[in-house]
Amino acid sequence: MFTGLVQAIARIGQRTDHYLDIQLQHQDQHLLGEIRLGDSIAISGVCLTVAEILAEGFRADISPETYSKTNLGDPHVHYVNLEMALKVGDRLGGHFVSGHVDGMGQLVASNSTQESWEFKFQTDRQTGKYLIYKGSVAVNGISLTVAQCSDQLDYSEFAVAVIPHTYAHTNLQFLRIGDRVNIETDMLGKYVERFVNYPHSQENNEGLGITQEFLATHGWV
Repeated sequence: MFTGLVQAIARIGQRTDHYLDIQLQHQDQHLLGEIRLGDSIAISGVCLTVAEILAEGFRADISPETYSKTNLGDPHVHYVNLEMALKVGDRLGGHFVSGHVDGMGQLVASNSTQESWEFKFQTDRQTGKYLIYKGSVAVNGISLTVAQCSDQLDYSEFAVAVIPHTYAHTNLQFLRIGDRVNIETDMLGKYVERFVNYPHSQENNEGLGITQEFLATHGWV
């Protein structure tokens, strides 16, 4: 479990079909003292396992499925965000992030203002249906707030505002129009959808989930 608060920007070293080498920058080398074999670390929002400790970073196993479902397979992606797993008792400053990417998005617009940067992304409708105005979303593992969102015929679109600190300490500073990002939506919406659509047993052991009729019968509406 993670919070979406990035601890370091690292560089991808060697990339093969089976593993990624992650190189910590000089100012973040102190994190090596905290990393252990088998640790879960979010790499641009993708939860991977530390398979080997290297002199200046670590090696993480990765599968073809992960490459295909995230931007870690993009050869032009050189910098990634790192966050170590949440410890019991740590402050939860962002929101609960699992490190399981729901889909990818694409940067379609960016604009700098006097106080922040504004980014607009497009994603598929399946991912976009879980986005809500003022809700939480993880973009490349960064906990952000949805400033606006809308659904089009064959895609969803959403915007976020990024404060200077977040911009300077994450790989958002390297994004260019057309770049792909990893998106994880708030897990709460997915659980609610599951509960609503799950068949509920009634007296006759039949049921198609929570419907308007079900809510009316039980006094909810």
